[in-house]
Amino acid sequence: METIDEIIRRAKESRASDVHIVRDIPVRIRVDGVLRNLNDQILTAADTEQYARELAGDGLEKIAVIGELDFSRTLAGVRCRMNVFRQQGAFSCAVRLLSDEIPEMESLGLPPVVADFPDYPRGIVLVTGETGSGKSTTLASILNRINHTRRDHIITFEDPIEYIYTPDQCVINQREIGTDTESFSGGLRAALREDPDVMLVGEMRDLATIETALTAAETGHLVFATVHTNSAPDTIDRIVDVFPEARQRQIRVQLSLTLRAVLSQQLLPRREGAGRVAACEVMIVNPAIRNLIREGKTPQIANALLTSALEGSISMDNCLIRMARERLISPETAVAAAHDSVYLRKSISFGGRAET
Repeated sequence: METIDEIIRRAKESRASDVHIVRDIPVRIRVDGVLRNLNDQILTAADTEQYARELAGDGLEKIAVIGELDFSRTLAGVRCRMNVFRQQGAFSCAVRLLSDEIPEMESLGLPPVVADFPDYPRGIVLVTGETGSGKSTTLASILNRINHTRRDHIITFEDPIEYIYTPDQCVINQREIGTDTESFSGGLRAALREDPDVMLVGEMRDLATIETALTAAETGHLVFATVHTNSAPDTIDRIVDVFPEARQRQIRVQLSLTLRAVLSQQLLPRREGAGRVAACEVMIVNPAIRNLIREGKTPQIANALLTSALEGSISMDNCLIRMARERLISPETAVAAAHDSVYLRKSISFGGRAET
């Protein structure tokens, strides 16, 4: 049986983003979004427990009590984020391989307006998308640009810490949930007394965290955060719906005053060659969109994106159309990733002609 270090090393050589260790199947790796076997050896419950013990060490006893454990560490020279958990009486392991270096913003294929995000003096910027859509990498590249261009104090709250920053112009404190602070909301409240300029919230997942993030933005801080939604309108609704109905009007007003931009992204397979490319929707909050947020008219935000293109906004569907026309992705991939597949089919070419 291969050691965990050997598995991680081979996974990195295969350009894998994730490793899955599960009883009754071989070790599987995710390459360009698709799972495939790393070898042919079927794992037993004893095998998966051995790997879980290699990964978690003394933390294995905690898993017996609470069922799962999140943590990060370096294996075979690769920084990894991992979750070890129990299922059907056996251990399973999910390992995310992280990049050794924080990429430059220009290398990520993001819309040009995203280059303005590091210059924002205050407010909230949300980066959204499903798990594995590249949110953490995008945020790391933005924060690292701030690190090299501003003289600020950056505090991050992550679960767990993924990218490690090397302080340059900025003072940087990275706090891991469960190790350095009990919760996102608790750490964020404490940060308001720690002279921060910029804060990263790994996930805005509950009322207390969202409330504190809004307060931080209102009091002159720049806050970056992630939300697990697939579009700008969905993001607004998700945040507001966390609160009791009696408070939702107030939250819409706060959000309309503090939100600067929402970047929603997907990672899609390239049309030619290996790898994936980012498809992005960007909502730059202008006076018209502020009014829609304040009045609870989020269904109209999609149309507002179409009329604010000069400010840098772009809908996901129009981004997909551009990428298909530039042959970055296939028409089939564009349609599958679209919010309005009928609109996409009418707008891009299939086999040399536009479908109607």
